[in-house]
Amino acid sequence: MRVNLPVSNNEYDFPADELLMSTTDTKGVLTHCNAPFARVSGYTMEELMGQPHNMIRHPDMPPEAYKDMWSTIGRGRSWTGFVKNRRKNGDFYWVQAHVTPIMRQGKPVGYLSVRTKPTREQIQAAEALYARVKQERESGRQTVRIHAGGVRSTSVLDHLRKRYRTGPTLRLTAMLLPLMLVSLVPGWMGWNDGTALALQTLAWLVTAGLVLARYHVGMTLPIRSLRRLLNGMAAGDLTHREPELPMTHVLGKVMARVQRLQLNIRAVVGDAMEEMERFSSISAEIAQSAQDLSGRAESQASSLEESAAAMEQMSSTVENSNEAAQKVLRESQHSADLARQGGDAVTDVGQVVQSIEQSSRKMGQIISTIEGIAFQTNILALNAAVEAARAGEQGRGFAVVASEVRSLAQRSSEAAKEIQGLIGESATNIERGARLMQSASQTIGQVVESVTHVNALMGQMGVAAREQADGISQVNEAVTLLDRDTQQNAALAEQSAASSRAMSDSAAVLGRTLEVFRVD
Repeated sequence: MRVNLPVSNNEYDFPADELLMSTTDTKGVLTHCNAPFARVSGYTMEELMGQPHNMIRHPDMPPEAYKDMWSTIGRGRSWTGFVKNRRKNGDFYWVQAHVTPIMRQGKPVGYLSVRTKPTREQIQAAEALYARVKQERESGRQTVRIHAGGVRSTSVLDHLRKRYRTGPTLRLTAMLLPLMLVSLVPGWMGWNDGTALALQTLAWLVTAGLVLARYHVGMTLPIRSLRRLLNGMAAGDLTHREPELPMTHVLGKVMARVQRLQLNIRAVVGDAMEEMERFSSISAEIAQSAQDLSGRAESQASSLEESAAAMEQMSSTVENSNEAAQKVLRESQHSADLARQGGDAVTDVGQVVQSIEQSSRKMGQIISTIEGIAFQTNILALNAAVEAARAGEQGRGFAVVASEVRSLAQRSSEAAKEIQGLIGESATNIERGARLMQSASQTIGQVVESVTHVNALMGQMGVAAREQADGISQVNEAVTLLDRDTQQNAALAEQSAASSRAMSDSAAVLGRTLEVFRVD
């Protein structure tokens, strides 16, 4: 037998009107339990479902009680007894268990157990019985045993009492037997007058009165009690109680079974009512959530419509930007071409300036040659003048020519110097212009490089703009699909809200139907 530890001496109390209900399969595995059962046991629903029922078994319970229970319900009979159970934290609680087999085609397919809170007297009697059973088991001398949840003596007298139990027919026969004997007395006594008739009549009246009184007490009153119980159940009152009859009474077992049926129905209907209240609450929450979802879906659909319009406008703007970028790219390429042409022109001008500079140097050389010739001519003119002076009168004309030649040489020399100055100044300007042209060529080269770089960036911007336009187009399509799905979700949410309201209405109708039964 499974032993669940640890245990404590703390008794857990629960309301007397609570019914602890559970169902198991034929192997004792829990398949269902109500909320009071879970709360009193200290476990959660998740911890209980699919677990063996003996997880709440208390070590103080004798194995004979469970053996009697399984033997009884295994034959398709109901079992009622007092059980001490263990809570999850080790505390204990007492219940009066009513176990009923769930029959299908004459065989048990599961068991329904409904537990009520026993009285303190019943608990003390059960503790005494179980202690006695345990003591006798340990001593090896058994005088009592557990049978159908109750106690039965093992003595020969009790066996004979059970075997020859008197029924209503035997008791009626025993009551009529004196009448038969009294009827024979006048014959035995030889009475043939009115005394015999009066004695027989009196005997019949007394016997009939006793039979009627016995029938009234033994049958009429129990039948009325049973009728009141059945009428209450028929009217939906599952709380009506009637005094229990001894199991030896002809109607005792019937009354016990009807009361057990009432208890089972009360437990099932009570569990259904609790679940219906919970179902109604959940249905209301689902309906409210569906309504909120429908409102949010409609708001989201409206926002998505605005987003779709904004994405469409953005797509048009990006397309325009893409076209502008393409135009700027073409203009940039044209500017780059012009800058390269300008650079080529500046390079050509630089080459021309270099040619002029070289020509200026050659002209300077020529001027230097002319200046040399003028200097030599002046020397020759001076020599000619000296020689003319030596010649006297004959050399006067030659002297005039020599003077003119010297004057011409001097003017040539001065002109050559002025030309040389102008050529030097021109060379300086040309050199400075060449440097400026070189600087301009470098600047234009940098401009061309910058324009080329800008052209490359504009190309990248164009590619990025095209990719952005493609991406925005895809996003626009996705937003459109999302808008359509959101519209469908809004419709489904509204349909769900309507279904939830219908479910809540159905739960309310079912709740009103269950209100026919009175369980508390």
